[in-house]
Amino acid sequence: MDPLVASMKVAASGLEAQSTRIRIVSENLANARSTGDAPGADPYRRKTITFVSELDRTSGAALVEVDRLAEDESDFSAEFDPGNPAADEKGMVKIPNVNVLVEMADMREANRSYEANLQSIKQSRDLISATIDLLRASQ
Repeated sequence: MDPLVASMKVAASGLEAQSTRIRIVSENLANARSTGDAPGADPYRRKTITFVSELDRTSGAALVEVDRLAEDESDFSAEFDPGNPAADEKGMVKIPNVNVLVEMADMREANRSYEANLQSIKQSRDLISATIDLLRASQ
């Protein structure tokens, strides 16, 4: 397979993986304060994503794919909020195990990786177009 096409396939797999990562981080951020709906109920649990490198046999390129989506099993914190419907008899409410600062850093990294993969596809496309133009000019 043509190396330029293979590089586009690698970048496209990176785009798809980072797009999924951005979606997961967005869900975490959107639910950073989502408590349970009953006294003592568990709140939103942070989601995590892991990637794996897969060999594409046709191109010989290593593509990135989502390995699995899971939930972060770390403990919930609690805060005193007796007016909350999820408060227990002591007025304590379980808070999601989402750290907004960590999620924002992860979002920024995923966004930059997405942009880098997109730029790689643009560069490959430009090189393919330049090659075609050279071939046309030589006829």
